[in-house]
Amino acid sequence: MGKGSRKKGPKTTSDRKPKVRDVFVGQPFEGLAAEAELIALREFVPSATASLKLAGSDEKVTLGTVLPMAAAAFVRSDGERYLGMQVQTRSSDISRDLGRALQWVLDAKEGDVLSVPDTTTPPTADEKARLQDLLDTSVELDVTLFNDFAWWLPEDADASGDVALSLERANAAIMPTERLGAGAYWVLAGEKAHLRWVRPEPENLLLQALARLSAAGELNLGEGSRYAGSFRAHGLLVPVWDLDPEAHAREWADAKDQLGVRLEAALKSLDTEPLNATERRSRDGLIGRQLTIR
Repeated sequence: MGKGSRKKGPKTTSDRKPKVRDVFVGQPFEGLAAEAELIALREFVPSATASLKLAGSDEKVTLGTVLPMAAAAFVRSDGERYLGMQVQTRSSDISRDLGRALQWVLDAKEGDVLSVPDTTTPPTADEKARLQDLLDTSVELDVTLFNDFAWWLPEDADASGDVALSLERANAAIMPTERLGAGAYWVLAGEKAHLRWVRPEPENLLLQALARLSAAGELNLGEGSRYAGSFRAHGLLVPVWDLDPEAHAREWADAKDQLGVRLEAALKSLDTEPLNATERRSRDGLIGRQLTIR
């Protein structure tokens, strides 16, 4: 009997589960006024918190950069609820991961810990679990920076066990950081200092504006600074400047604001003045100094 004759007829039933397509979301915080700040807190701010404004609810939840043992969410012994930004696991949509963890912590009890977010349950057509569904999208974040992670514990409480070990390790890893504006942070990384500035504009427009400033010699923050390049994170571009590490963060605040004014003017000028040949070459050079980290 030939192979063709031995084949069974078509199956009428199947035990296989239908495949669910989970589409990667490259800009997970799009539509939130706090988009740039959320990216900064997710990627490079060490110890910080911000109160979240929930849509249609007065429930209090605090967003934290890193939680004990890199948990996704937890409730302190005094009832304070925390949602963690910097976790080890993720799905194709970080906003949904955070939204599910936020829903969990709203129903959790004192001492409960969500070690990892739900990244495996397939989304349903009517699921409303993204941050855009759960937060007031028009509200910016009021960020508070800390020199350590003592905010993990209620006042006058002492850490013990795994939490104490996690606290010790987290404190040891903190680099001095100062906020210079929305999504803009000065950081002292060893012997180098940087300004990392998450920008909300579309990448192509931002690159053109940066190129215009670069060609005009206006892309730095004054003496002791230079434009180092940029990296992409969650759909937005993050320009980076190297700064004189001997200068304090506050000494760069005015220069950063002045650069922001020049950048806004360059962005506006693109409406009527396309890049010239020199500026296009500058843009090509800036593109060559880009990285993608998420």
